[in-house]
Amino acid sequence: MTSDEFYKELSYITAARDDRFQFAQFVLNDMSLFPELINISFMVDDETSFKAARILEFVCLEYIYAMIPHLDFFTNNLSKVHFDSSVRPMAKICSLIAERYTSKQPNPIKKSLESKHKEKMIEACFDWMISEHKVAAKVHAMETLFLLGKETHWVHPQLLDILHQDFHHQSAAYKSRAKHILNKMKKLKNL
Repeated sequence: MTSDEFYKELSYITAARDDRFQFAQFVLNDMSLFPELINISFMVDDETSFKAARILEFVCLEYIYAMIPHLDFFTNNLSKVHFDSSVRPMAKICSLIAERYTSKQPNPIKKSLESKHKEKMIEACFDWMISEHKVAAKVHAMETLFLLGKETHWVHPQLLDILHQDFHHQSAAYKSRAKHILNKMKKLKNL
Protein backbone atom coordinates (compact mmCIF):
# COMPACT_ATOMS: atom_id res chain seq x y z
CA MET A 1 0.00 0.00 0.00
CA THR A 2 1.41 3.39 -0.95
CA SER A 3 1.49 6.36 1.40
CA ASP A 4 -1.24 8.06 -0.63
CA GLU A 5 -3.45 4.97 -0.50
CA PHE A 6 -2.91 4.63 3.24
CA TYR A 7 -3.75 8.31 3.78
CA LYS A 8 -6.90 7.96 1.67
CA GLU A 9 -8.03 4.89 3.66
CA LEU A 10 -7.47 6.80 6.90
CA SER A 11 -9.55 9.70 5.66
CA TYR A 12 -12.57 7.36 5.40
CA ILE A 13 -12.36 6.28 9.05
CA THR A 14 -15.24 7.46 11.22
CA ALA A 15 -15.14 8.15 14.95
CA ALA A 16 -16.89 4.82 15.56
CA ARG A 17 -14.87 2.62 17.87
CA ASP A 18 -15.34 -0.42 15.61
CA ASP A 19 -13.88 1.46 12.63
CA ARG A 20 -10.86 2.55 14.65
CA PHE A 21 -10.38 -0.93 16.07
CA GLN A 22 -10.57 -2.58 12.63
CA PHE A 23 -8.09 -0.14 11.14
CA ALA A 24 -5.75 -0.64 14.10
CA GLN A 25 -5.93 -4.40 13.49
CA PHE A 26 -5.11 -3.75 9.84
CA VAL A 27 -1.93 -1.90 10.93
CA LEU A 28 -1.07 -4.52 13.57
CA ASN A 29 -1.27 -7.17 10.85
CA ASP A 30 1.10 -5.15 8.65
CA MET A 31 3.49 -3.21 10.87
CA SER A 32 5.25 -1.79 7.81
CA LEU A 33 2.35 0.72 7.89
CA PHE A 34 3.20 1.87 11.43
CA PRO A 35 5.77 4.56 10.43
CA GLU A 36 3.27 6.05 7.97
CA LEU A 37 0.60 6.07 10.69
CA ILE A 38 2.93 8.02 12.99
CA ASN A 39 3.83 10.47 10.22
CA ILE A 40 0.19 11.20 9.45
CA SER A 41 -0.57 11.54 13.17
CA PHE A 42 1.85 14.45 13.29
CA MET A 43 0.54 16.27 10.21
CA VAL A 44 -0.90 18.56 12.85
CA ASP A 45 -2.78 20.97 10.61
CA ASP A 46 -4.49 18.20 8.65
CA GLU A 47 -7.76 16.86 10.03
CA THR A 48 -6.78 13.32 9.04
CA SER A 49 -4.06 13.59 11.70
CA PHE A 50 -6.56 13.14 14.52
CA LYS A 51 -7.97 10.04 12.83
CA ALA A 52 -4.44 8.69 12.57
CA ALA A 53 -3.74 9.60 16.21
CA ARG A 54 -6.79 7.65 17.36
CA ILE A 55 -5.68 4.61 15.37
CA LEU A 56 -2.14 5.04 16.71
CA GLU A 57 -3.54 4.92 20.25
CA PHE A 58 -5.36 1.66 19.53
CA VAL A 59 -2.23 0.13 18.01
CA CYS A 60 -0.18 1.23 21.03
CA LEU A 61 -2.75 -0.20 23.43
CA GLU A 62 -2.11 -3.56 21.78
CA TYR A 63 1.63 -3.22 21.19
CA ILE A 64 3.34 -0.20 22.75
CA TYR A 65 6.77 -1.58 21.88
CA ALA A 66 6.17 -0.67 18.22
CA MET A 67 6.85 2.90 19.33
CA ILE A 68 10.46 2.18 20.39
CA PRO A 69 12.17 2.89 17.05
CA HIS A 70 10.07 6.05 16.73
CA LEU A 71 10.59 7.56 20.19
CA ASP A 72 12.74 10.42 18.86
CA PHE A 73 10.18 11.42 16.23
CA PHE A 74 7.23 10.93 18.59
CA THR A 75 8.63 12.95 21.48
CA ASN A 76 10.15 15.69 19.29
CA ASN A 77 6.76 16.36 17.72
CA LEU A 78 4.43 16.11 20.72
CA SER A 79 4.50 19.84 21.36
CA LYS A 80 3.16 20.52 17.85
CA VAL A 81 -0.10 18.61 18.38
CA HIS A 82 -2.99 21.01 18.90
CA PHE A 83 -6.31 19.44 17.84
CA ASP A 84 -8.12 18.23 20.97
CA SER A 85 -8.96 15.07 19.05
CA SER A 86 -5.22 14.42 18.65
CA VAL A 87 -4.02 15.61 22.05
CA ARG A 88 -6.04 12.99 23.97
CA PRO A 89 -4.64 9.94 22.12
CA MET A 90 -1.11 11.38 22.26
CA ALA A 91 -1.47 11.95 26.00
CA LYS A 92 -2.74 8.38 26.37
CA ILE A 93 0.26 7.03 24.45
CA CYS A 94 2.54 9.04 26.74
CA SER A 95 0.87 7.45 29.77
CA LEU A 96 1.28 3.97 28.25
CA ILE A 97 4.98 4.64 27.70
CA ALA A 98 5.36 6.03 31.23
CA GLU A 99 3.55 3.00 32.70
CA ARG A 100 5.93 0.60 30.98
CA TYR A 101 8.94 2.71 31.87
CA THR A 102 8.06 2.79 35.59
CA SER A 103 6.95 -0.84 35.70
CA LYS A 104 8.82 -3.13 38.07
CA GLN A 105 9.01 -5.72 35.29
CA PRO A 106 11.91 -5.52 32.81
CA ASN A 107 10.74 -4.48 29.36
CA PRO A 108 12.11 -2.85 26.18
CA ILE A 109 10.72 0.61 27.03
CA LYS A 110 12.91 0.73 30.16
CA LYS A 111 15.98 0.23 27.98
CA SER A 112 14.93 2.59 25.18
CA LEU A 113 13.35 5.63 26.83
CA GLU A 114 16.10 8.20 27.25
CA SER A 115 16.12 11.35 29.36
CA LYS A 116 15.59 13.48 26.23
CA HIS A 117 12.39 11.54 25.50
CA LYS A 118 11.14 11.91 29.06
CA GLU A 119 11.89 15.64 29.03
CA LYS A 120 9.84 16.13 25.84
CA MET A 121 6.95 14.08 27.24
CA ILE A 122 7.01 16.04 30.50
CA GLU A 123 7.09 19.35 28.63
CA ALA A 124 4.15 18.38 26.39
CA CYS A 125 2.12 17.02 29.32
CA PHE A 126 2.62 20.19 31.35
CA ASP A 127 1.57 22.25 28.33
CA TRP A 128 -1.58 20.15 27.96
CA MET A 129 -2.32 20.51 31.68
CA ILE A 130 -2.21 24.31 31.61
CA SER A 131 -3.84 24.78 28.19
CA GLU A 132 -7.50 24.70 27.28
CA HIS A 133 -7.84 21.00 26.53
CA LYS A 134 -10.55 18.54 27.39
CA VAL A 135 -10.46 16.59 30.63
CA ALA A 136 -9.45 13.25 29.08
CA ALA A 137 -6.23 14.73 27.72
CA LYS A 138 -5.44 16.34 31.08
CA VAL A 139 -6.14 13.08 32.92
CA HIS A 140 -3.65 11.16 30.78
CA ALA A 141 -1.15 14.02 31.05
CA MET A 142 -1.36 14.10 34.84
CA GLU A 143 -0.89 10.32 34.98
CA THR A 144 2.21 10.59 32.80
CA LEU A 145 3.58 13.42 34.93
CA PHE A 146 2.95 11.47 38.12
CA LEU A 147 4.76 8.41 36.77
CA LEU A 148 7.74 10.23 35.27
CA GLY A 149 7.88 12.48 38.33
CA LYS A 150 8.92 9.50 40.42
CA GLU A 151 12.31 9.86 38.81
CA THR A 152 12.38 13.55 37.84
CA HIS A 153 11.93 15.12 41.24
CA TRP A 154 10.94 18.66 40.21
CA VAL A 155 7.85 17.33 38.37
CA HIS A 156 5.69 16.41 41.38
CA PRO A 157 5.85 19.83 43.06
CA GLN A 158 4.91 21.52 39.75
CA LEU A 159 2.09 19.03 39.17
CA LEU A 160 0.86 19.55 42.71
CA ASP A 161 0.68 23.31 42.14
CA ILE A 162 -1.30 22.89 38.92
CA LEU A 163 -3.72 20.39 40.46
CA HIS A 164 -4.41 22.64 43.45
CA GLN A 165 -4.70 25.75 41.29
CA ASP A 166 -7.13 24.20 38.79
CA PHE A 167 -9.06 21.94 41.14
CA HIS A 168 -12.05 24.22 41.84
CA HIS A 169 -12.46 25.24 38.20
CA GLN A 170 -12.55 21.77 36.69
CA SER A 171 -15.13 19.04 36.08
CA ALA A 172 -15.99 16.17 38.40
CA ALA A 173 -13.93 13.78 36.26
CA TYR A 174 -10.87 16.01 36.54
CA LYS A 175 -11.35 16.37 40.30
CA SER A 176 -11.70 12.64 40.74
CA ARG A 177 -8.46 11.88 38.89
CA ALA A 178 -6.67 14.78 40.58
CA LYS A 179 -7.64 13.39 44.01
CA HIS A 180 -6.38 9.98 42.93
CA ILE A 181 -3.03 11.42 41.77
CA LEU A 182 -2.71 13.59 44.89
CA ASN A 183 -3.24 10.53 47.09
CA LYS A 184 -0.62 8.58 45.13
CA MET A 185 1.87 11.46 45.53
CA LYS A 186 1.12 11.63 49.26
CA LYS A 187 1.78 7.87 49.63
CA LEU A 188 5.05 8.19 47.75
CA LYS A 189 6.15 11.03 49.98
CA ASN A 190 5.36 9.01 53.12
CA LEU A 191 7.36 5.97 52.02
